[in-house]
Order: sequence, then structure tokens, then C-alpha cells
Amino acid sequence: MPTRREPTARQLRLAVELRKLREAAGLTARQAAAMLGVSNVQISQIEAGLSGVSEERLRRLASHYACADEEFVGALVEMATDRTRGWWEEYRGLLPTSFMDLAELDHHATFQQDVAILFVPGLLQTEEYARAVFSSRVPELTGKEIDLRVRHRLTRQSRAAFPHEIVIHESALRIRVGDRAAARAQLVGLMEASETDRITLRVIPFDLDGFARASSTMTYVGGAVPKLDTVARDAPHGALLIDSEAQLNAYRTRFRKVEDVSLDSDRSRDFIHQLTKEL
Repeated sequence: MPTRREPTARQLRLAVELRKLREAAGLTARQAAAMLGVSNVQISQIEAGLSGVSEERLRRLASHYACADEEFVGALVEMATDRTRGWWEEYRGLLPTSFMDLAELDHHATFQQDVAILFVPGLLQTEEYARAVFSSRVPELTGKEIDLRVRHRLTRQSRAAFPHEIVIHESALRIRVGDRAAARAQLVGLMEASETDRITLRVIPFDLDGFARASSTMTYVGGAVPKLDTVARDAPHGALLIDSEAQLNAYRTRFRKVEDVSLDSDRSRDFIHQLTKEL
């Protein structure tokens, strides 16, 4: 297979998982290469995401690594053989790579969980809200760059088909990233979204006692199997994708704890409705 110049986040995730399996088996790259009858350079390229791997070779590696989790191996095979050219490819070279990675993550997601403290999550933002968010960036973006980002975000929203749970803090509901009209439209949009079968929205009000998780903003994305879940967090130069098992467990626990102290769905809708009256 030809060497890739810029592997996607999904290709890198496959590479990382194959390296983890090898290391868990206590084998070196040279030993793994000997088992396949290839050079250790090829194994290194596969584990760096610079080269693909066929289903036959992947299954042989999993067997050599004594991986008995057939569901997990099957999910890795799907990752290795997937040739999807998604809608996001039209933005490649026009937007930062992280935008492609998030769209691809959405495409393969089985569910998503968000905790939002300061901003409405991207997949629930109205066009005006999203435009205001991108317009506030420093250094400033050109009008064309803003338009591309807004169009990309709205397309992500229209393609999302997974169950989506959102816990949003009152601060994110009250902060006006645009004007009063845009803020009201965003709240109405949240109420409408919360009435769909796919979306569950819960609110954390300011007057909640004992809420000490103000830094808990996160997006947890379900994979084909739990081992392939991913957490996306904002970073200075794009989204930071987290996939270590220990951290995934920590974020699962964090979401449950934040969810436990939030208002239920009906009270959350009433809460947001009351905020719209104040605008």
C-alpha cells in the first residue's frame, strides 16, 4: 500500500490500537514483522498510520498478539477497510485538519455526550450563534473563512444521526455571543432540538449546590465498541482527541456525575423557556 503523507485521525487511531495490541503481547516491531514476513519498517509505518493494512494481515497480527476479542478485531477490520469518502473531503485544504477529523468522528459515532459550560455545543448552534463564535476568534478570520466554518458546522448538524445527550450549564445559556435576537433564537433552537427523539437536553442552573466541575467541558463520542470511544476537547489549535482507556473511564464517570446533578429533561425545557422570556 502507498505511504500516506497525512493520515486522518481515524487512521491514526487504528495505528495506535495495533501498537497497543503488540505491546500488550510483549512483542517488538521486529518480531511482529517476522511473523508477517515483512520488514520492520512496514510494521513501523502501519503503527504510525503512514501505511494501511489489509484485513488478512490485520487478523494475522491480532492472532499473533493473542487478541481474543472478536468484536474489537472486527471493528479494527472495519476501520482498516473503510473507503468512505465523506462530505467533509470537500473542505480538505480549505479548513484545518481538525474540522475533517470531527466530521469523520461524527460519521462513525454510535452516540455522543456533551458537557457544555460556556458555549452551546457546536452540533446545536444556530447559524447566527456559530457565526458569532467564529467571528470572535483572535486572530480574526476573513469573511470567507467564517462562511466556510459556519457551512461546515451546519452540515455536520444536518448529517448527525446518533443519540445525543447534552448537559449544559446556565452560563452557556446566558452568555450572549451575539446580540439579543440571536441569543433568543438559540434558546428557541435548543428547546426545539430537545423535543426530538434523538436529543436529550439537561440543564445545570447557577443555584445548584456543590457543583465543582466547571472545567468539565467535554464531548464524548461512542465508537463501534467501547474500546474505540473518543473524547474531544478544545485545544488552542483545534480539537484534542483522547483515547486512552484510563482517561475514557474517567470521562465516562465525569459525565455520569455531571448528569446526576442536572435538571431532568422536562424541567430543563421549562428552565430554558423561562430564559427566553427574559430576552
